[in-house]
Amino acid sequence: MEKRKLGRSPLEVVPFTLGGNVFGWTIDEPASFNVLDAFTGEGFNFIDTADVYSNWKPGNKGGESETIIGNWLKKRGRRNDVLIATKGGGDMGEGKNLRKEYILRAAEASLKRLQTDHIDLYQSHWDDVNTPVEETLEAYQQLISQGKVRVIGASNFSAPRLTQALDAAGNSLPRYESFQPRYNLYDRAEYEKEYEQICIGRQVGVIPYYGLASGFLTGKYRSEADLSKSARGGGVKSYLTERGLRILDALDAAAKKYNVQPATIALAWLMARPGITAPIASATSVEQLQDLVKAARIQLDEETISELDKASS
Repeated sequence: MEKRKLGRSPLEVVPFTLGGNVFGWTIDEPASFNVLDAFTGEGFNFIDTADVYSNWKPGNKGGESETIIGNWLKKRGRRNDVLIATKGGGDMGEGKNLRKEYILRAAEASLKRLQTDHIDLYQSHWDDVNTPVEETLEAYQQLISQGKVRVIGASNFSAPRLTQALDAAGNSLPRYESFQPRYNLYDRAEYEKEYEQICIGRQVGVIPYYGLASGFLTGKYRSEADLSKSARGGGVKSYLTERGLRILDALDAAAKKYNVQPATIALAWLMARPGITAPIASATSVEQLQDLVKAARIQLDEETISELDKASS
């Protein structure tokens, strides 16, 4: 499997990112350990999480995913084998906040939960338009100079604010080397229209989230009656459109052609897109994970990509 650079940074990732949002939400620590063991056992190295995961679950307060990953890193002794990406600035009780003082506190809390002395990729989870981009970058510069963060990235910024932050970087301020947009076979328009040329032109690595459209692109949701199949089903209803079902038909045809599952094809399509570094997808079992990692081992032909493009246009 090829490795891809994360922007202009020295970080190299195998082109599939394991999403940690399900750890402590839909799967417990032992099941999470099984998924992490299988993921790294297959030769993959990039794990993405955030401090807010999963404060939306009743009884949780945030930090559950980072805590599980930290326990796994300590128990398995795998810190030097993986790249850990996490995010700060999301609402942990103080609103979305990218002020310097807040970011420094949030990073320290993440380091403690992850039981590590450094974060490979630390990302602004949501923009805070009330904070100058320079102030946030100053916080990251301090963390980088202290050796606590290696590289920084952004997520959920508007295109103008992302451009502003990239323009603000220079000799004294670090640069966002990655960007996390919502991007998949269904959700194409916003990224391709507003962000794709920025990221390609500025050499910003792209690690799309919702690579499987909340599970819709796995093919297990074909009607509203299927929405009760998982805790994430509620986020799928908006995809049950004529276009969505057309995309599933194209995925089914490609999956049959390559003898894999639709989820594998959906991720392989993302990996084949220009500028994409490593799409994010989560798995709640080792069986699910096997379908995802296969995406990095197949190469879709031009005809298949064309059919998927046509169905999702």
